[in-house]
Amino acid sequence: MLLPIIAIVIALVAWSLHLMQQAVDRREFSLMLAGTLVAFSAAAMMGVYFLTSNCLHYFSQSPTINLSSDSSETIVWVFPQEINSP
Repeated sequence: MLLPIIAIVIALVAWSLHLMQQAVDRREFSLMLAGTLVAFSAAAMMGVYFLTSNCLHYFSQSPTINLSSDSSETIVWVFPQEINSP
């Protein structure tokens, strides 16, 4: 999963550098802005990937509850009762 994302990020960075080189050659601010936005999107894509992978890794290690019939422990749910006053 990481390899396709890295390939996309490398392509975005290459495109960003190409846009910025064209901006310098043509002296156009809009191309420099476009190149900057593409570079930011590549950085954001990597950031989201690392945040998501850390979150999924954390959730995959969550404890499990064994509810088999030969378990000696019993799970009891206690709910507070509401008092209705007039």
